[in-house]
Amino acid sequence: MLSRTQMRHFLAVVDTGSFTRAAHALNIAQPSLSGGIAELERQLGTRLFVRERRRIGLTAAGNALLPMARAIEAQFHDAEARIGAVPVPARPIRLGVLDTVSTAWIEATVARYAGDRPLELTEGGERELASALATGSIDLALTLLGGGRRSEGTVLLEEDYCLALPASHPLAAASTIRATDVAGETMIARRACEVLGETSRFFTTSGVRPRFALRSAHDDRAMALVRAGLGVTVAPRSLGIAGVTMVPISDFGLRRRIGLVSSQSPTNTLDRDNALVQVLEKTAPRFRVA
Repeated sequence: MLSRTQMRHFLAVVDTGSFTRAAHALNIAQPSLSGGIAELERQLGTRLFVRERRRIGLTAAGNALLPMARAIEAQFHDAEARIGAVPVPARPIRLGVLDTVSTAWIEATVARYAGDRPLELTEGGERELASALATGSIDLALTLLGGGRRSEGTVLLEEDYCLALPASHPLAAASTIRATDVAGETMIARRACEVLGETSRFFTTSGVRPRFALRSAHDDRAMALVRAGLGVTVAPRSLGIAGVTMVPISDFGLRRRIGLVSSQSPTNTLDRDNALVQVLEKTAPRFRVA
């Protein structure tokens, strides 16, 4: 297969009229140039140059190749000029988002983010995000902090777990709810909940074994069906939506911290001044922990 290098060698000899001057113009050794021309002639199966003492001329085959070689080189120059002018896309900021983080928070962050680098989001559980950070496949994780988990990172949200009720529910006006108040209720289980086991033990210890109408891995769906009256559920306060009342649970005592953790990748240069970090801080849900 013919190459651009061979075409450039051929044109350099034609334009300078000398193998020596062509090699100098291309900044290569003359034996390399001569070898390249010899290989080109071998591939084409014909002589391209007539070598007579100090004079180098073109054979009929060389004259036939010349306009094609110039056209090929011109196309290469055009491609370099056009493609070289296309800006290199900025490397995206790869943000891992915990499955149970409020969609409203992420929506507000994306809507207000105006940084130079595009965003690339990855959803996952706590362990999945920890693994992605360790391998450098994400730059940041919006995930759980403390409580025997990661202690490093920037805390953006601290909240309690509440009982999510339809706003029209008789218990929605209560300041707190006891476990026994849920005895007659139908429940919705949030499968992605990081304290699902603790929640189950809390109610079981209190003698409460409610009927479950739904077990869902989708928090948005679970909360929407709470609003529709299918059942009630235990959820972090920030997952509350319009039409759902979040009431603290007496003696439950569990809290969670959501924060930003950075990967240790050498290509990760994010810091507190980063536009994404600033937006996440500004859009984080704000309320007093009960």
